[in-house]
Amino acid sequence: MMALGITIPSSTIPTLRSPCCSGSIGQASLVFVPRKSAGGIPRGFLRKEERGVVLKCGVNMGCVATVGEVTDVDKDTFWPIVETAAPKIVVVDMYTQWCGPCKIIAPKYKELSEKYLDVTFLKLDCNQENKTLAKELGIRVVPTFKILKDGKIVKEVTGAKIDALVQAIDAVLSGDE
Repeated sequence: MMALGITIPSSTIPTLRSPCCSGSIGQASLVFVPRKSAGGIPRGFLRKEERGVVLKCGVNMGCVATVGEVTDVDKDTFWPIVETAAPKIVVVDMYTQWCGPCKIIAPKYKELSEKYLDVTFLKLDCNQENKTLAKELGIRVVPTFKILKDGKIVKEVTGAKIDALVQAIDAVLSGDE
């Protein structure tokens, strides 16, 4: 699956008006990622980004990472979101529904997404549907946090260790991978 990203100068962008929101935006990034519906009909989404804030538009919004939030991903949306997030750092929380430590660290992980606005935060449920992707990413225990830079894994933290995760994020942001 490929993603297409385009940056448009603010002088060519009109005032945004839609049923859900309106207002003027500055320079924007438009990202389209193809996605198929259950019936196999190609669908997609459009993302408008202004200074790190994502304004969602469209019907099928299953593949958008929003700044300041943790975005659920699956085997179909993980790589397109990682590709469109570049050059930002991406942190992925690999968890399962039944994992106690995963549930304990989830609110703290959400707080990190609100603090580090220059980082994209994702979470991947390592269930049967996403088993192939979890294996590809080298998951052996949950929770596992992978930090990606330019689409490559540069750091890993296993277990519900929020302090270790913060140190790893800070290290990657400062260039000390």
